[in-house]
Amino acid sequence: MKTILVVDDEAPVRDVLRFCLERAGYVVEGAATARNALRELDNYVPDMVMLDVGLPDMSGLELLHTWRREDRTRGMPVIIVTGRGEERDRVNGLRGGADDYVTKPFSAAELLSRVRAILRRRELDRANGGSAVRDLGGLHIDLSRHEVLVDGARVHLTLSEFKVLALLAEQPAAVVSRKELMQHLWASEHVGDEHACEVHISNLRRKIERDASSPERLLTVRGLGYKLVPV
Repeated sequence: MKTILVVDDEAPVRDVLRFCLERAGYVVEGAATARNALRELDNYVPDMVMLDVGLPDMSGLELLHTWRREDRTRGMPVIIVTGRGEERDRVNGLRGGADDYVTKPFSAAELLSRVRAILRRRELDRANGGSAVRDLGGLHIDLSRHEVLVDGARVHLTLSEFKVLALLAEQPAAVVSRKELMQHLWASEHVGDEHACEVHISNLRRKIERDASSPERLLTVRGLGYKLVPV
């Protein structure tokens, strides 16, 4: 049975989530503060965390950042469940390492659908050797073979272009900043001239878009960065 840790300072919300998840067959543990959540992760590794943003002792996003930076979640999926529904909040949550973002109030059916989808994807990734293949609409990325197919046709990417595309494909529809792309590309905090990122993006669009002048897959999010969406 899968274990889900619910981190929310509101007892009624924890109770609702516990009721919905336990009825679906999950084991549910709860934490009301970031400190309690950190203590829980010292004792065991749940299969998923459902995390509120507005915790009393630390922002949920700060807690998530700490987990990801220290690898405290060991690749474990995290769904943010919060009353903050602005696009900026969703972008920040996904950029911070969340796998999904659910806004209160939510329906039990929608919530369970997202939970099942993420856990199923994780199992498939494990079975495939750790996310070796990504399919995003007509875009097929084989990480182990360094192979990319666009609408069934193979395209050649340089190593740098492939690394940028692979990072964008890790969290489809999540925004990745130019700085993050360059840090990933160079495996260093020092990223040099971020204009190089724009060059890689331009080259990628020529290779994966049907019309590079009107991109549908690799989109610019003004002021934030880029995201890859299935088409």
